[in-house]
Amino acid sequence: MSSLDLGVIGNGTVAALIDASAAIVWWGFPRLDGDPVFFSLINDGEDGDKRGFFALDLVQQIHAAQAYLPNSAILQTTLYDSNGGALEVIDFAPRFVLRERMFRPPMLIRQIRPVRGRPRLRVRIRPGFQHGSVAPETTRGSNHIRYVGPSQTVRLTTDVPLCYLEEERPFLVDRPLTLILGSDESLPTGLAQTARDLFERTRDHWRGWVRSLTIPFEWQDAVIRSAITLKLCNFEETGAIVAALTTSIPEAPGSGRTWDYRYCWLRDAYFVIHALNRLGVTQLMETYLGFITNIVDETQDEALRPVYGISRDAGIAERILPSLSGYRGQGPVRIGNDACRQVQNDAYGSVILAATHAFFDHRLIRPGNADLFERLEILGKKAAFLFDKPDAGPWELRNSAAVHSFSAIMCWAACDRLSKVAKVLDRPDRALWWRKRADRIHAVICDRAWNAEQSSFVSTFGGDDVDATLLLLHELDFLTADDPRFASTVDAVGRRLRHGDLLFRYGVADDFGMPETSFVICGFWYVDALAALGRRDEARALFESLLAKRNHLGLLSEDIDPESGELWGNFPQTYSMVGLVNSAMRLSASWEEAF
Repeated sequence: MSSLDLGVIGNGTVAALIDASAAIVWWGFPRLDGDPVFFSLINDGEDGDKRGFFALDLVQQIHAAQAYLPNSAILQTTLYDSNGGALEVIDFAPRFVLRERMFRPPMLIRQIRPVRGRPRLRVRIRPGFQHGSVAPETTRGSNHIRYVGPSQTVRLTTDVPLCYLEEERPFLVDRPLTLILGSDESLPTGLAQTARDLFERTRDHWRGWVRSLTIPFEWQDAVIRSAITLKLCNFEETGAIVAALTTSIPEAPGSGRTWDYRYCWLRDAYFVIHALNRLGVTQLMETYLGFITNIVDETQDEALRPVYGISRDAGIAERILPSLSGYRGQGPVRIGNDACRQVQNDAYGSVILAATHAFFDHRLIRPGNADLFERLEILGKKAAFLFDKPDAGPWELRNSAAVHSFSAIMCWAACDRLSKVAKVLDRPDRALWWRKRADRIHAVICDRAWNAEQSSFVSTFGGDDVDATLLLLHELDFLTADDPRFASTVDAVGRRLRHGDLLFRYGVADDFGMPETSFVICGFWYVDALAALGRRDEARALFESLLAKRNHLGLLSEDIDPESGELWGNFPQTYSMVGLVNSAMRLSASWEEAF
């Protein structure tokens, strides 16, 4: 049965998910949102005719152990058999600087090494194309097998006997073996030498990348793993940041809430950029600014979409795939996401908040300038007009619209930040103009989103319900931490949405009924709100509890079942990993305090 006890490897072009026994169960090719070559994570068919995986079956396996090589995106799995034999599997996607450019081909490398005894291994490689509807044709050379589909071909180059692969026949592993899977290209040098060189360069690259991070004193390993995972969700070619690497992992069992998250939500990406900026990852921030600057340029008088494809494709309309049965047989499996058609007014604030970094961070090679400011003003004017207009809201309700407080606050934030940017650019006239808009919006929100009877801000203008985005009132600088309205709102959210140590995003029925699982980042938002209120001991205890919910490799999905603690939802979820980073940075003792 499929589970989210998975590791992720990648390089900014592709990413793969590997289960606890070293089977690759997901790999989009030739890029993050590509037609998955391996997809068994969401295709729970009978094993005899099941496709979409790359399995390494140790004969008489009894145990497996898995860990990342320190400070890297290189995964090591050790498999043990009942006869005392063991072998080690190293999985990675090459990534390093070559000829002054980042080398990140659509390639996976698997290195297998006998550790002890006489381990016997069966290798099963069963790719598919067109979302599992087409089995590949195969051709073979002296040391490679080509898997040929209607529109693309994947080549496996290896020193494993090809007949054993074709017949899925077990064999003795008595020497190191290499399998390289990627585009239909021959290797420039010998197989073992190529793999060894790529491994060493990739290992050294990740170690150097981690060394450049600004990390907290406490929870360093958790933060480092989160930072690497967030980087793997960055499609570096364009700068886009995907919400997750998968599609259609249900938010809850039998819920039908199965969405494709392999796209760039402007809201999610802002939170990622904000977190990584705290860690000093400026290059990713710059590439994402390039992504959104292109969106700003081409938007002109059109409305911003809340989500874009990783090449800025706005045509990612949703459709259901009958060829795949779903995670644990629970469909439907969807590709595309109809959120691209929704009105979500917080998008304007998300873009401007992300772009604001360019005007204040002196580390950037391409800082913000007057031209970018003028283009952002176009979006700010739209935000000022739309702040009190109905939309689908941050939770993307499909069959209802309202004036959502979070969307209004993000529109306020757009105007607020533009006023601050204007000051930096020495434009006092524009700073005053935007300050007046921001103050007016602030006053309206405080009047219409505050429920005096409940002593709380509420989810919608004039409403009675609360949702977890209200925990961000201070994080977004809408309220100061000592404002009594913030404390009473946090209390209301905790009282109505907290289930044990987890938080639901809201507590009312939506298009699919009542939510059944907690939304992971909401728990971290609650931690941050408690810390801002000075309730640090409570915040730290809750944070430690949330850390314990991660899988065995320190990764989180979108949702957690509050009863079983099981992970649900698309994986790994950038929102969740961002929440971990932000809370750790906020709560950690300083380096000076530690010594």
